[in-house]
Amino acid sequence: MYIHNLNPSIKAITVILSVLLLTMVFDPITPFLFLVWIWILTIFVAKVNIKKYLLYFSPFFIFAAGMFWTNIAFANEPINPTEVVSLFGNTIPIEDIQTALSLSHRILTFASLSLLFLLTTNVVHFILSLMQQCKLPPKLAYGILAGYRFLPMIKDELVLIKSAHRVRGINRAKTLKENVHQYKRFIVPLLASSIRKAERTAIAMESKGFTGSRERTFYRQFTVTTKDWLFMIMMLTVLVTLITLAWQIGYFRWYTGEI
Repeated sequence: MYIHNLNPSIKAITVILSVLLLTMVFDPITPFLFLVWIWILTIFVAKVNIKKYLLYFSPFFIFAAGMFWTNIAFANEPINPTEVVSLFGNTIPIEDIQTALSLSHRILTFASLSLLFLLTTNVVHFILSLMQQCKLPPKLAYGILAGYRFLPMIKDELVLIKSAHRVRGINRAKTLKENVHQYKRFIVPLLASSIRKAERTAIAMESKGFTGSRERTFYRQFTVTTKDWLFMIMMLTVLVTLITLAWQIGYFRWYTGEI
């Protein structure tokens, strides 16, 4: 699939540039239209499972709804208090609604960009690409990869520790206080196990000739191709086009410290 096969570093830079450009925009129309564009890419081009996507996206939607309500309920004094609309049985200045929508749409757009990257990018490929294209130090990169690989192992280790405690007659916690004490008992053996695994990993890497030098070869080679640059140009062009459209219809605003 096109988006899945893009160079991870270029994809990440594209997302960062889009976010930086959107932070300077403070109208509700531009981020909303860009949000729709990202949804189209995610669902129809990247072919991300819609149920999985909605599951990950739902917390951000709740947060955006809370941001919308908070900005209306605790808004500053509007510049034009005479321009109002009736909403939920209350009279609310249009200026407050525009500010609330702008912030809410920002949150949803940032979340959608992040999910587009996360759901179409292999973490290992991303780290390798950062080493090859962005010159990330190998010591730092392989440390991150080792930590990433340890996460499922730590989860399995925690299950074993819990089972060992039950075998020794320690009952399951029933209250919050008991849960806290129980996890305190888990921390020491879990930490000791993690340290042992880290030592074995360090010895194994050293025995295989890992020195942390930048002058090294890679089994998986990542390159920047034309399609990667086209993706970046396409995303930024769409965003600039939407900004221009919002400007033409009179809705566009730069951020000038309204918050």
